[in-house]
Amino acid sequence: MPLVHDVQQSYRQLLRPLATLLARSGITATMANLFVMLTSLAYGIWIYQPFADHGPNPYPYLLLGPFLLLRMALHVISELLTDAEQETPAGVYSREIGLVAADAALYLPFLDLLEFSIGWVIMVGLCGVAECAGLLGVAVGASRRYDGPFGAGNRAFFFGALGLFTAWAVFVHQPLLHGIIMNWALLLAALLALLTIFRRVRGGMREAAHHE
Repeated sequence: MPLVHDVQQSYRQLLRPLATLLARSGITATMANLFVMLTSLAYGIWIYQPFADHGPNPYPYLLLGPFLLLRMALHVISELLTDAEQETPAGVYSREIGLVAADAALYLPFLDLLEFSIGWVIMVGLCGVAECAGLLGVAVGASRRYDGPFGAGNRAFFFGALGLFTAWAVFVHQPLLHGIIMNWALLLAALLALLTIFRRVRGGMREAAHHE
């Protein structure tokens, strides 16, 4: 999605001085990755509110989009910190595991408002498989694949929009309409994730064959 790509490139220009300052202060890409993962887990708990005895709280859904923009900015800072230092095994593990864990923490809590819960779990799992498919490019002699259309940035845009819609539906008490739209969103997201897996696997295999 060109819009998401443009936002990411704008972030790189805006955040480069901050990343340089953080690097000079001893902050590493691994620290940034762990911070992103832990804050995402905390936000996911706020969405789900497992100890609350009232109805769904619309405000975590309303603010999910801005939080995902913040998370995108933190990922860019992590990339800039990686550029400023040698790539380390800890940095790779924290980035890749953190990405999948953060996505699960932020997107699974939508289950609290859905009837077809197993489908949502499968869809979020497919998003995780898409990241594994991209990472396996390295294992077969290719690069880490970022083929779309449902990469991390586009997923953030998609689920941020669903968060806004969910907040609206809770505010105006439209559970039936919310359920219909979310079922279609589930189907669309699953298909996009499957297409992303296919394109990353195909791209990795082609690249690996070209290097032989």
